[in-house]
Amino acid sequence: MTRTRGLLTAAAIPLILMAGCARPDSAGSAGNAADPITESASATDPTVLVRIAQEGGFVPTSYRYGRLPDVTVYADGRVISNGPVPAIAPGPALPNLQVLRITPERAAQWAADAIAAGVKTGADLGAPGVADIPDTVITATSGGTTQTVRVTALHQAQPTDPNLSASQQAARKKLAGYVDELTALTTETGSPAPDAYVPDSLAALAQDYVATDDGLKQQPQDWPGPALPGAELSPGTGLYCVSVSGAEKDKLWAAAGKANMRTPWVSGGKQWQVTFRPLLPDETGGCAALKDAK
Repeated sequence: MTRTRGLLTAAAIPLILMAGCARPDSAGSAGNAADPITESASATDPTVLVRIAQEGGFVPTSYRYGRLPDVTVYADGRVISNGPVPAIAPGPALPNLQVLRITPERAAQWAADAIAAGVKTGADLGAPGVADIPDTVITATSGGTTQTVRVTALHQAQPTDPNLSASQQAARKKLAGYVDELTALTTETGSPAPDAYVPDSLAALAQDYVATDDGLKQQPQDWPGPALPGAELSPGTGLYCVSVSGAEKDKLWAAAGKANMRTPWVSGGKQWQVTFRPLLPDETGGCAALKDAK
């Protein structure tokens, strides 16, 4: 199988995930790690070629709807993923999205490699004896065909799990290898410093604020965006959503950058807990893009 790690364009725009294996230095300028890469500056084709995401698991509703894909490879060569976050509590209000640019040809190769690694709709990867772990969902589009595979506890299942056959274990190992390699793409030794990714649109998921007894005093902040809470994402969830773009997004992004995950936001005389969810290039329609979160 032909792997594509380490093959950046001369105008490489780095970014993302956690540490990996060595790769050759990229040619050309490394860019400035302090300058964010905005969607409008680089968007040409938001078609998703590869996406690795987590779905399900025993997680709060706000986390389920606010969860971002682990990594997305677009047809124009953008690779957007979750970068590292500080090990503090409460954590920053904004997720650390990062972006890397590879050539469209390399992006297409990553999609072909995903198919070769076993991304196939309906593939039987078994059900290991692990509870409450999210499924890894991998989608790849190659040769005009889209395939999706769902794997329970891809990295958590034991190699001796009696619920998995030898063929299932082998298939899972092959998929895990692909996921690990794509995840390591942007953190290999020799890569330029990461760049932040700032989206064109931002969703704010609001729910009633509930104070905790953790001893950490939170300073309420006036809400600088559209009146909260917005429309309920799904009936009965108690989670609501507003979305912003343009100058309104810039204002809200700046305010959120100074807040943490437990900051009480005051709107309409009431305090709200807000989860900030950047909308990715292929996610259009504002809050509607999140309604089918799993």
